[in-house]
Amino acid sequence: MEEEKLYRIGELSKLAQISPRTIDYYTSLGLIEPAKRSLKNYRLYHFETLQELERIEELKKDKYTLDEIKEKLDTWRKVTPEAQISLKLTEIQQHLSQLEREVKELEPVIKQLKPKQASRLYTRLMPQTAACIEALMLLMNKSSLM
Repeated sequence: MEEEKLYRIGELSKLAQISPRTIDYYTSLGLIEPAKRSLKNYRLYHFETLQELERIEELKKDKYTLDEIKEKLDTWRKVTPEAQISLKLTEIQQHLSQLEREVKELEPVIKQLKPKQASRLYTRLMPQTAACIEALMLLMNKSSLM
């Protein structure tokens, strides 16, 4: 059986495009954990840590505090894959509801646009919107949710 590759902080830093110092800080806070230590006492991380780092960065962009991020990560680590999917779908539904509210707020502004302005706006938005809807439909069709 092939042994899984583990990454030192420098390697993980390059892959995640995050400074080694930030990775060290996240480790000290317990946001991420090394898989083990090398013979020379280097911390070694699983490839999955890269996904956790991406998740942390996304949550930071969404203005979550590091304490809130730690709580979310701890919750995700405790749940089964099925529960994780359910949790993520719930988050997507909440996000879609938020987007729907934002679009309704924009409707009066959009109605005041000149036809050419509105056309340009829709031309730019429609491919992205259609791609998002298509991705969600593919996800739903692959699962037994529908």
